[in-house]
Amino acid sequence: MTVRLKDFYADWCGPCKTQDPILEELEADYPDVSFEKVDVDDEQEIANQYQVRSLPTLIVENDDGVVDRFVGVTQREDIESALKQAGA
Repeated sequence: MTVRLKDFYADWCGPCKTQDPILEELEADYPDVSFEKVDVDDEQEIANQYQVRSLPTLIVENDDGVVDRFVGVTQREDIESALKQAGA
């Protein structure tokens, strides 16, 4: 099963910069998970598809669909729990 984490962000978003180091650590620890950064300024259609209204927004999904969604800076433990729930 494919597990993906979509990170919806913008370059001007301060909290997004706070979230980045946490995601970089997780990416190193979970090589089988696809980490996808989505710049909402460049990819508005995708952001609208996922109904992103605030930044950062993290969406964990697998082949069955969205498993979990986080809005705002999210702690590593919460993201890790969602990744495991998704099958990582």
